[in-house]
Amino acid sequence: MFTADNALHPSSHSPVDLVPSRYALRVGEIEAMVVSDGVLPLPTATMATNVDSADLAGWLDHMFMPPDAFDWPLNVMVARSGNQTILIDAGLGGQFPGFPRAGQFPQRLESAGIALESVTDVIITHMHMDHVGGLLVDEVKQRLRPDVRIHVSAPEVEFWTSPDFSHTVMPKPVPAVLRTTATSFYNEYRDRLQIFEDTHEVAPGVIVRVTGGHTPGHSVVDLVSGGERLTFAGDAMFPVGFDHPDWHNGFEHDPEESVRVRVGLFQELAQNGGLLVAAHLPFPSLGRVAVDGNAFRWVPVIWDY
Repeated sequence: MFTADNALHPSSHSPVDLVPSRYALRVGEIEAMVVSDGVLPLPTATMATNVDSADLAGWLDHMFMPPDAFDWPLNVMVARSGNQTILIDAGLGGQFPGFPRAGQFPQRLESAGIALESVTDVIITHMHMDHVGGLLVDEVKQRLRPDVRIHVSAPEVEFWTSPDFSHTVMPKPVPAVLRTTATSFYNEYRDRLQIFEDTHEVAPGVIVRVTGGHTPGHSVVDLVSGGERLTFAGDAMFPVGFDHPDWHNGFEHDPEESVRVRVGLFQELAQNGGLLVAAHLPFPSLGRVAVDGNAFRWVPVIWDY
């Protein structure tokens, strides 16, 4: 389904998509694709809230990044295992006008020849608006099959009944939109939610597990097949996290636990050699992790086309 013939060469009736916005690969017998939902412009201060501003400025300069604002990539995934097609996170949608360059995944799926009607399952890593908002777009709601299964963890659903933002450092308008989007998502899909407690196999070799940290029910997704593996880590890590895994991100609801989760996942990936994709690493966000002294090193894969 996600082969070069139809994923990388859209049909003549598909919308023109000149920007490289999808990347197909195989994990054993599982077909997978990373899809860019666009970018979110954010103040750089959200990247590290527990360090001196000079330290952050030094890292930004070292990485050739602007000092005040940056474009935060936003990626989702699609996987096919057996007769199931699984969407992993759903991007931003149109919930927040301050992020006009995101919300692209529906048309980019179409450009790849993947119909929304073919999606049998959706895994939500957590209920922030840039991960569930895409499911609230009218064209998506109208095209998803009525029996689609949406998998989200019990602690995540519980958290958003009365969310705590006391440890976050977000742009002022964002928390209110996060609340309303999470509520809208739950109200829209409550009858189709498949709520799990800890670890749940959605399809053969497609396993979602709760990590907590970023949000209390934050989860990651492992694709495991034929001796190969890939972990979609949601918001467990960001670009600065490899060099400074102890730096807190302003969108983390439990920063200290987020550090523990981040370091644990980095260590796990360094040990098992599996591929890593994360929601906010630069597209196509595909690489491996190595230990580098007291920190970690990101090793991007060579683009295969």
